[in-house]
Amino acid sequence: MYLECTCENISITHWNKLMSGARKASYKKLVAKIKREMPELYNALSLNLYNPWENDCKQTKTHYILVSSAIEYFIRKD
Repeated sequence: MYLECTCENISITHWNKLMSGARKASYKKLVAKIKREMPELYNALSLNLYNPWENDCKQTKTHYILVSSAIEYFIRKD
């Protein structure tokens, strides 16, 4: 699992491709997985604090999409 990109540094065409087939993901489970497997990202995003965008998290066959501070983080699944 690794951070591939964020919505800030990709084109709308690439964003649409990454979002294709996205479905709701459990924020709580995703944060726990990030804490275990990507502690640097967990700490950098302060995921231990309240996140008003937690209901916007999604996943596709290839990515988890974490939304924090109104930025989508595309995390590639293993």
